[in-house]
Amino acid sequence: MHAHAQSESESDPLARERGHLAASRSALRAMREDAEALDIRDVTANWVNAAVLERQLDERIKSLADLAHTPLFFGRLDYVHAPGAEQAEGAEGEQFYIGRRHVHDADGDPMVIDWRAPVSQPFYRASKKDPMDIALRRRFGYTAGDLTAYEDEHLSDTTEAEQTSKLLQQEIERPRVGPMRDIVATIQPEQDEIVRSELGGSVCVQGGPGTGKTAVGLHRVAYLLYAHRERLARTGTLVIGPNASFLHYIEQVLPALGELEVRQATVDDLVAHVEVRGTDDSAAALVKGDARMAEVLRNAVRSHVTLPTEPVVVVRGSRRWRIPAYELEEIVRELLARDIRYGAARDALPQRIAHAVLVRMEQSGEAPDDRVQDAVARNAAVKAAVKAVWPLVEPAKLVLRLLSDADFLAAHAAGVLSADEQQAVLWAKPARSVKSAKWSAADAVLVDEATDLVARTHSLGHVVLDEAQDLSPMQYRAVGRRCTTGSATVLGDLAQGTTPWATRSWDEALGHLGKGGAVVEELTAGFRVPREVIAYASRLLPDIAPGLAAVDSVRESPGSLAVRRVADTGDLTTADTAALDAACLEACAQSLRQEGSVGLIAADARIPALAAALAAAGVTYLDPGEETTPDTRLTLVPASLAKGLEYDYVVLDEPSAVVAGEPDERTGLRRLYVALTRAVSGLIVVHATDLPGQLA
Repeated sequence: MHAHAQSESESDPLARERGHLAASRSALRAMREDAEALDIRDVTANWVNAAVLERQLDERIKSLADLAHTPLFFGRLDYVHAPGAEQAEGAEGEQFYIGRRHVHDADGDPMVIDWRAPVSQPFYRASKKDPMDIALRRRFGYTAGDLTAYEDEHLSDTTEAEQTSKLLQQEIERPRVGPMRDIVATIQPEQDEIVRSELGGSVCVQGGPGTGKTAVGLHRVAYLLYAHRERLARTGTLVIGPNASFLHYIEQVLPALGELEVRQATVDDLVAHVEVRGTDDSAAALVKGDARMAEVLRNAVRSHVTLPTEPVVVVRGSRRWRIPAYELEEIVRELLARDIRYGAARDALPQRIAHAVLVRMEQSGEAPDDRVQDAVARNAAVKAAVKAVWPLVEPAKLVLRLLSDADFLAAHAAGVLSADEQQAVLWAKPARSVKSAKWSAADAVLVDEATDLVARTHSLGHVVLDEAQDLSPMQYRAVGRRCTTGSATVLGDLAQGTTPWATRSWDEALGHLGKGGAVVEELTAGFRVPREVIAYASRLLPDIAPGLAAVDSVRESPGSLAVRRVADTGDLTTADTAALDAACLEACAQSLRQEGSVGLIAADARIPALAAALAAAGVTYLDPGEETTPDTRLTLVPASLAKGLEYDYVVLDEPSAVVAGEPDERTGLRRLYVALTRAVSGLIVVHATDLPGQLA
C-alpha cells in the first residue's frame, strides 16, 4: 500500500485528481443550475400538479447542493474489466470515482458514482483474498474540502502485503469540530454487509463502543432509500434516538450521505398523546414497562363490551323488524372472537345488525339494496343498541382509570400482576381528569398501547432504532407497532443499558418488537476508541455484561489514557472539591491545547460545581448536542446524557460519583462504562476518592 502526500515528484497524479475534483464540482453546479432553470408552467395541467412538481424540484435543487467541507468523492476504483460487460480479450476496465452522490457531465457521462450504487460496492468489500475484479483501489485524503493526499492499494498484486489504510486511520482520527462527521468513507466490509442487507429483513446490530453502530444504521437508511426510493417514499422511514441532543448530533449526517427525507424522533415523541409532567419511582416504572401490562390493557378495553339482553326493533315506514337478543349476542360474540381492533369492531357492529334486518326483509319478499342497509345501520334504534353494547373507549381515560381505581385495576390485572405490582403502579393521589393528571413517560407508553387496541397505528416502511438496549418491553412494542408491515434496524450494546428495565438479551427484545426472526450481527472491531482506553473500560465487562466480547480496537495510540489522583481523601467535602475542580480544569486546559473537541463528563450531581468552576475561570462551554465552534470546543456533559456522543478528548471527573449517582451498582458501573468510552483520541480520568474496585 502506498500513501502519497503532495511532493514535487508526484505532483502530477495529485494535480490530475484535483482537476477531476474541480471538473466534478463545476458539473454538479451545472446540474443545479439546470434544475433551477426548469420552467414547469407549461408542463403542469393544474395548480395541484404544479405544487407537487415544484416541491419535488425544490428537493432536487437542495440535494444538488455542494457541501464545501464534505468531499464530493473519497475513492476511486479501477476495474480490471468493464463491469457487466462480457470479458472480451484485452477489454480495458473502467475507472469510477466513488462519492456521496451521482454527478454527470454535459453529455450525461458519470463523473462521480453514488457510494450506494452496485458498482461502488467493491470500494468497501474488495480485499486481496477477493479482489472483486478491482485492479486498484485509491483512497483520497482531504483537509477542509481540499484534496491533499491519496493512497493506493493494488488488489491484483499478490506480492504486496495487506495493511490497515493510513488515510482511513487519519480520517477516523481527524479532530471533529461541529456535528457527527461524514462517515461514508470509513465503512468496513463487515459493516457494509449490514448496510446493504435487503429491505424485507430486520437486522439487530450488537456492538461495543466505537464499533460504528450508529454509522451502520444511518448508512443503511441512506442505502435503502437509494435502492427502494419509490416504495419508501410511500411508506416512510424513521430514525429513533434516545434523546434530542443525540438526534441533533446525527441530523447533519443524512444530508451528507445524499439523503434529506428521513423523520427523526425519540420514543417519547412517538407516544405523545398526553403531556408528560410526572416521574415514576423505579418500582412503578419497572411494572409499567413490563410486557404483561399489554394484557392488562387488553382486558380493560374489552371489558367495555356488554352482551345484549334486549332485542333491537327497527321501524321502516309501516313495517317493524325485530332482531332478538340471542341473535345480537351471536353477532357480538363473533366480533369478539375475531380479535380485531376495538374501534374497527365497533364500526362493523351496526352494519352486522343492519345485515340481519335485510335478511328478514328479503325473506318477506322485499328487494333492499346497499343504500337501505346503510340507512338501517344509521337508524336510531341500531345506534342506541351499539352505544349500549359496544361503547366508545377513550384510551387516555381508560389508562387514567386503571392507575386511579384499585378495584378496576384488580379486576383486569387478576392473574397477571401480583398484589404488590398492582400497588406499585397505582397513583398515590388519583387524578381527576386526563388534563390535570401528572402523566409519566411510562404512562404515555401505556396510553399508546391502549390507543392501538382501539385503532391500528400507522406502520412505516423502515425504522432504525438506536441505543435500543435502554427500552422497556412496552417501549419496544410501541416501536414495533410503527413497523408491523415494514422492517427494522435495531442498534445497541447490552453493556451500555442504564435503565432499570435495560434489555437482557436481543432475542427477548426482538420478540417484544414483533421481529423475532431478525438476524443478530455482532460488531467487535473498534475504530473510534483507542486501544488503551477501551481495554481500561473493558475491565468492567465481567460485572456489567458477562458473556459479551470486549471490543478489539484497531487503533494503537500510546499515551491516550491518563489516570490522576488528586488528594487522598475519603469523601468529597467542600475543600476537596475545590482541589478536584482545579484538577479537572487543568486536564481540560491540557486537552484544549490539542486540536478538536473536548468533553468534560461528570456525575449529574457534580455538574453545578464544575459549571461554577468553569465560569469562575472564564472558560466558555457548551451543553450536550450544541455545535462546537473554533472558539468554544469544550462541552460539559452530565453522565446521564453522555450516551451516543463522542469527543476527541474526554476528561472524566470522579468515577465513583458516577457509579454512586445510580440506583444500583450494576447500573452505575454501566453508566461509568459509557462515560469511559466517549473519547476518540485521549482520556484523562481525575479522581479524589478511590476508584471502583473493578478499575483498580
